[in-house]
Amino acid sequence: MAWDAEARLRVLDFREFEPRMRTLLRLHYGAVELMHSPAPAFLAEPIDRYFSGEMAAVDVIEVATGGTEFQKSVWTALRGIKPGERLSYGDLARRLGRQKAVRAVGGANGANPISVVVPCHRVIGAGGALTGYGGGLHRKVWLLNHEARYTHSGKTDLFAGQ
Repeated sequence: MAWDAEARLRVLDFREFEPRMRTLLRLHYGAVELMHSPAPAFLAEPIDRYFSGEMAAVDVIEVATGGTEFQKSVWTALRGIKPGERLSYGDLARRLGRQKAVRAVGGANGANPISVVVPCHRVIGAGGALTGYGGGLHRKVWLLNHEARYTHSGKTDLFAGQ
């Protein structure tokens, strides 16, 4: 993860996807110098609480991204998708008032630099089909099941076998 001097999360990705993270940083911000240090409590604690089952914990994390105005509007809309809820790319485009921009919404979703906190994993294909995820489809399934476990009483492993 990377954050700025104003305590805003700028990028969050999974460890083995560091090259992807660095590419997104370069695309969004140009040349940046990363310094290695432990994650600060203002980021680590809410993320830990999310993974412990407190879905809304990450809502307090302030984020800032580069990207186009359209991308930023998609990423803002992603934060409006509640844990346990899933939207298709078409649904998300309609929420943005851009019904014909389904592919552009998909492209912005795929370029999201802040996984989990900006929950692009909650966007699925038409008809409920699982689609790609920058962190790997197995992680998307895990995240959706994790959220279902804490938001739908008695329903777990909604995507088992997919």
